[in-house]
Amino acid sequence: MWLIALACLAGGYLSGSIPFGLVFARLFGLGDLRKIGSGNIGATNALRTGNKAMAALTLAGDVLKGTVPVLVASRWGNEAAAIAGLGAFLGHIFPVWLGFKGGKGVATYLGILLGMAPIGVLVFAAVWLSVAAIWRYSSLAALAATLVVPLACLLLGYNAAAVLTAVLTLIVYLKHHANIRRLLAGTEGKIGAKG
Repeated sequence: MWLIALACLAGGYLSGSIPFGLVFARLFGLGDLRKIGSGNIGATNALRTGNKAMAALTLAGDVLKGTVPVLVASRWGNEAAAIAGLGAFLGHIFPVWLGFKGGKGVATYLGILLGMAPIGVLVFAAVWLSVAAIWRYSSLAALAATLVVPLACLLLGYNAAAVLTAVLTLIVYLKHHANIRRLLAGTEGKIGAKG
């Protein structure tokens, strides 16, 4: 069992560590995404390039790198899927290829949720879209959505997903400390703003 857990963690990590934002930015001739806007490699910063197709591909890649390892590991049960999901999330945030400096994990969080508790994605989407439509801050929408998801998973009976997303939510909040400070100061960049 330990061998399976280790394989799931390692496989998830390798999947999660693929820097789709950097790959697609270079393929689209946009240079190094880390030198644009916030310097983040995720979809929100990719959108700041003004290239919506590249941002959409980045989002899809970051979601799927969470979903795929979870679905593969789920053949060994929910715990194995959760371990693979944790690995994918850590891989995205701390990719070995980029000196352990990756994204903030929200899209990969969503991908993990898609693999483990698909109905939870609807909850995430409803909260994210509502907050984003009202305030136009991607970070605030993500913080609100990830806060609601663990409770929703628990109420829906996805116990393994509830525990995992609670841990991931804590990490998301830690990774968004600078965003939280900017939100409080009124200086956070809004969705669609080029930078």
